[in-house]
Amino acid sequence: MSPRADAVRNRERVLVAARDAFATEGPSVSLDDVARRAGVGAGTVHRHFPSKSSLFAAVVADRMRHLTDDAERLADAADPGAAFFAFFARLSGDARENLALAAAVTVSADQVGAAGAPFEAALTVLLSRAQRAGRVRADLGVTDLYAIMAGALLMEQRLEPASAGLGLRVVADALRA
Repeated sequence: MSPRADAVRNRERVLVAARDAFATEGPSVSLDDVARRAGVGAGTVHRHFPSKSSLFAAVVADRMRHLTDDAERLADAADPGAAFFAFFARLSGDARENLALAAAVTVSADQVGAAGAPFEAALTVLLSRAQRAGRVRADLGVTDLYAIMAGALLMEQRLEPASAGLGLRVVADALRA
């Protein structure tokens, strides 16, 4: 039996509100705040998502699926280095603006649920192709890249608004072979 139409609408309202709340406030946002933003009761949020971590995982999984699709589209690019750096710029720029995504891309794939493994696989393809093409340092793995991105995003948070993006550009330059 499929869910009632109002239940489907409420779930979508919760996801939209959570996406915005997690993006601006990060994973620490409360479920009560998400419910308020969605215009539903806390019980409605809990019926669809039994914990904040399950709601966060659903929001992050959706974003990670889009990023995975983007990375997979770039996998066969004629210039693997340009493809890797274009994806790195997109990913890091999006993460700079979205605290939920920043939290997701700076931890290992197994910590972000089912969407983490395909994302990591797609990122591994981009990284390894760029390395084989001699465009990215050969001494990096995807785990290193997560740690480096975490540091770069922390730098971005500490920079003055006029310098937004500087830390990420410096890190991108350091990734070059």
